[in-house]
Amino acid sequence: MSGATRALATQVLVINRHMQAVHITTARRAFVLLWTDIARALDSTWVAHTFDAWAERDSAPHEATVGTSRGPIAVPRVVQLVTYDRMPRATLRLTRRNIFLRDGHTCQYCGRRATPRDLNLDHVMPRSRGGPMSWDNVVCSCRACNLRKGGRTPPEANMRLLKKPVRPRWSPILALAFAPGRPPEWEPFLANLQGARELAALWADAEAAGALHAELRAEALAETG
Repeated sequence: MSGATRALATQVLVINRHMQAVHITTARRAFVLLWTDIARALDSTWVAHTFDAWAERDSAPHEATVGTSRGPIAVPRVVQLVTYDRMPRATLRLTRRNIFLRDGHTCQYCGRRATPRDLNLDHVMPRSRGGPMSWDNVVCSCRACNLRKGGRTPPEANMRLLKKPVRPRWSPILALAFAPGRPPEWEPFLANLQGARELAALWADAEAAGALHAELRAEALAETG
């Protein structure tokens, strides 16, 4: 991959008019948003620049650049939409993968972390007794705990959930914004993001970060595709 191609693939945080993070895009797409006057590029002091102003700006030594007929242009790390003032609805599909992501690939009974192949889904209120397939009734469970619980409720099996299952408040796309090594320019816009604490916890296990990144990217593509 050439340097220019790599620079254009750089992840850029998209914020709305009210300075709230709404999406992650590529530098290539960010430049299109700037060129068509849909967005402004933010510098390190949060000053917004049009495409022309950004192109004339001197890039800092640490900034990636792309070559143009005007000379090198810095890749913005944050762009702000000019008119968009909403927060996109977090529509996370109820799937096996997303339940594992929500629960951090951790059995919600014994606390054991495992790979997806060693985990099951468990209905807190068993399906045989009318328990629905819903965010608040399905949890990640290891095989041993799943067998031990069987068709009983946790109290009946003398088992306790680590936490109450709820619908996640984040989307896969914005979850990627919390990956280790994220640009420091993103931090001010992530702290107050809905579900920020949950998202930070997802990445707490550095050992699993690579697999988590791949899963979130796959889910984000499914969400936008």
